[in-house]
Amino acid sequence: MGEMITKHLQNSTERMVFAQHLIHDIRALELLLKEERFEDDIVRIGAEQELCLLNREYRPFGVSLKLLEAINDPHFTTELASYNIEINLDPFELKGNCFSTIEEQLRGLLKKAEDKAYTMGAKLLLAGILPTIGKKEVGLDYLTPIPRYFALNDMLRAFKGGDFNLKIRGVDELFLKHDSVMFEACNTSFQLHLQVPSKDFVQSYNWAQAIAGPVLSICCNSPVLMGRELWKETRIALFQQSLDTRKTVFALRNQTPRVGFGDGWETGSVAEIFKKDISKHRILLTKPIEESSLSQLKKGWIPKLPALCLHNGTVYRWNRPCYGLGGGKPHLRIENRYIPSGPSVLDEMANFAFWVGLMKGRPRDCDDMSTQMDFKSVKTNFIKAARTGKETLLSWCGKVFSAQELVLGTLLPIAYEGLCSSGVDSADVERLLGVIEARTKGKSGEQWQVDNLRKLKKRFKTDKSLVLLTKSMVQNQSKDLPIHLWKDIDVDHITSKPKLVKEVMTSYVLKLYEDDYLSMARAIMEWNQIHHIPVEDKSSKLVGLLTWSYMASFDETKIDFERTTVAQFMIKDIITISPDEKISDARSIMERHNIGCLPVVLDKTLVGILSKTDLY
Repeated sequence: MGEMITKHLQNSTERMVFAQHLIHDIRALELLLKEERFEDDIVRIGAEQELCLLNREYRPFGVSLKLLEAINDPHFTTELASYNIEINLDPFELKGNCFSTIEEQLRGLLKKAEDKAYTMGAKLLLAGILPTIGKKEVGLDYLTPIPRYFALNDMLRAFKGGDFNLKIRGVDELFLKHDSVMFEACNTSFQLHLQVPSKDFVQSYNWAQAIAGPVLSICCNSPVLMGRELWKETRIALFQQSLDTRKTVFALRNQTPRVGFGDGWETGSVAEIFKKDISKHRILLTKPIEESSLSQLKKGWIPKLPALCLHNGTVYRWNRPCYGLGGGKPHLRIENRYIPSGPSVLDEMANFAFWVGLMKGRPRDCDDMSTQMDFKSVKTNFIKAARTGKETLLSWCGKVFSAQELVLGTLLPIAYEGLCSSGVDSADVERLLGVIEARTKGKSGEQWQVDNLRKLKKRFKTDKSLVLLTKSMVQNQSKDLPIHLWKDIDVDHITSKPKLVKEVMTSYVLKLYEDDYLSMARAIMEWNQIHHIPVEDKSSKLVGLLTWSYMASFDETKIDFERTTVAQFMIKDIITISPDEKISDARSIMERHNIGCLPVVLDKTLVGILSKTDLY
């Protein structure tokens, strides 16, 4: 997706030409496989680091283009949201001190970005989901202003035929309808690449699928979205739903989502995997291609398969097959897309080493995974791991293990063997897999976030708690400690004062509807000891406010509370405020109009209520 795609599929001729190139690319790939032209005598690893940009208040900061211009380094590139950037690390041969080398490069590039970010008042954070992202930051105002992102958004919306629906249930629930793909931008990952021999690709791919659930279970770092505790790795559900173009009208027809785990064990060659994806998923984006890949092969050139690579970039398998070309030789890779960013660089490198070690240490009896496990069990493991993290019970080769038992007793020994047999330095093996062992026995990223957010919310409102949580994550990352060594937030010694309305407003708001009766409204206010209740119409639009003082100003003997509706009695001329306004401005408004509360509204939607008691 790093190419400058400027058009989507409005031109049928352009689509027809691109489709033909896609067919030619598959045929060229099959010829390359048949002629054994792939670079199969070497193994390289690589990674992509996605990260969040924050302002001084630890909120999303949309300055990616300005920052990238200041950094001026080809390793850096844009992401969908203007508060995210990506670092593309160099590939290194899997041997010796390769993990230390990658870690050193990553730290150097992060330091380079951090130094430039500091000059513009920005901070960096490695997190699967940035806790302080709100509804405003998933609007198109924060879409990186590059044509390919607008094209992608337009095409996905067109295929969907309307808005995207988010329904994620965890400890809390999040139900939203959204008009763009920007919720996908909430996800930041540490994507891992492993070069795989062409003849072993399908066996390696199936093994990558088998280990995905157990690996994810101890790497979860995305438990919170918009103040709600959802899945332990909420990215999994969020990414699929934010890019889901399937129409609900076809609910009874089997449809494969563009983001998914797969439907069964793969067979044949990597070409069969690509054919399956092309068959199931419509072309989203096109670009001009000068010469057919088959024509290039006839000339003795190795083609880049540009149409196939572009289409593959719009099919989001959690384990994605990739074709690449380097030094004139084609190669195949598996891209691991389910690992979240963070909690620290050391945690990420440990995850990297653990996954690569498992991939290279595959037991011989797992060469054909269909004889060892049912695919449905493997897929179930993945979904369960995303939901429940380290607390997951996993099915493995006919037996059930806790995530901790499976990782410590079975998978870590495989990873040790895989790295050692690949010639990786023993010091790196011990150091990085030691982090995995300590985290498995101790606390993971999602556990640390949830434990501390719950403590904060006992003392502060939700938004303030999210800011304090994010601030602590930034501070802990700067100490260069893995997550199992992070200390909990000292809530009792927090002295910072809130500045914005959303930091002190009440977000869990009781509401009335126009056709409710005053008797019920008064009872609800008495039961909950509140003096103000917003009133909405049937379309959930804020239309009024019912206050205890306003009701008390009337003679109760002249009002039939059981027959009078809220609509007949509410205040219709209401004053509202944005969640991003300053607390001082809210206080001035209340004093000027002599009112005791302000409904808090964002994009005409009620998101909270602010009372005088919240200000003092």
